[in-house]
Amino acid sequence: MVITLDTNTLLAALLSQAGSSHRILRLIIQEELKLAISTPVLFEYEAVLKRKELLDKMNLSPGQVEDLLDLLVLLADKRSVYYRLRPNLLDEKDNIFVECAFSSNSRYLITSNTKDFHFGRLKSHPFQVLTPGNFYSLWRRDHA
Repeated sequence: MVITLDTNTLLAALLSQAGSSHRILRLIIQEELKLAISTPVLFEYEAVLKRKELLDKMNLSPGQVEDLLDLLVLLADKRSVYYRLRPNLLDEKDNIFVECAFSSNSRYLITSNTKDFHFGRLKSHPFQVLTPGNFYSLWRRDHA
């Protein structure tokens, strides 16, 4: 199953090992889920995760973040987006996740900010937008 992760889900996974976000990251690393990634999404991950204040909170070095991102790229369903699918979301930076999810045929776009993805022109998209907790509950139900 292919999924797309918003940066906030990846960040939450690195901040705490106790939550659903971390469990989802582990499923990706164990190759039970396939992460869709595009160049803009990768650059967004890197820009956010390498912020000094977040590195301190995650207790990681920039090199460790690079290693994780390299692993995710190695395991990922890599996508080139040749068009701009602009649903005009409230946060312009969220559009890259919609583009990635759409071009990769992701079943789910996982984000802590689901309300941010219910605005704009894209009303009927081929993927569901779920919180990490809702996605992980669904995953556990279907894979128990």
